[in-house]
Amino acid sequence: MDIIECLHWRYATKKFDTDRILDDSKMSIVKNAFNLTATSYGLQPLKMIIINDKELQQKLVPHSYEQKQVAQASHVLVFCINTVIDSEYIKEYFKLVQDTRDTPSAVLKPFEDDLIKSFSSKDSKSVETWATKQAYLAMGNLLTICAIEEIDACPMEGFMPDKYDEMLGLSERNLKSVLVMPIGYRAEDDVFADFKKVRKTLDDSVIML
Repeated sequence: MDIIECLHWRYATKKFDTDRILDDSKMSIVKNAFNLTATSYGLQPLKMIIINDKELQQKLVPHSYEQKQVAQASHVLVFCINTVIDSEYIKEYFKLVQDTRDTPSAVLKPFEDDLIKSFSSKDSKSVETWATKQAYLAMGNLLTICAIEEIDACPMEGFMPDKYDEMLGLSERNLKSVLVMPIGYRAEDDVFADFKKVRKTLDDSVIML
């Protein structure tokens, strides 16, 4: 399929085939695609938790407003934000830039200092809002990658972050869950798979200037 056909094929899967599991090669693509997602300033204020434990997945269903896909899916992706973006975090990023590109520190230092100053002036709520926007970028990217790879997915905002954080021990890692996406393969009897995709016309959704 070409990319547009893949996007037509994709839908928010309502029922997964519990007997089909994504293999290591598919999961490697998912992991790398997440890591390669664009983020503001390149800071990657995100982590992705991958759950492949049916007992844990079942326990998460009540905290997912009883959405059964969480238990049925091959894997469950939990998109998390870093709750601490401080000077040390930013300095570690610029060290990685320097090590990766062999860029002189004198070139990087003004940008580093500017970012440290900018983030030091933000309150925690503003930082979390900014980081959450990066999580949406990552989910959008993975939805497209999954479509290309014929991996079914269901993006979810409807879950209880506090309960997920508690069950997954995220606060100890300075993380908060913000999005959930079960992935795997659609069940043959998921009637939603055959529904026509409902979208505005291009003339109604795209403005050419």
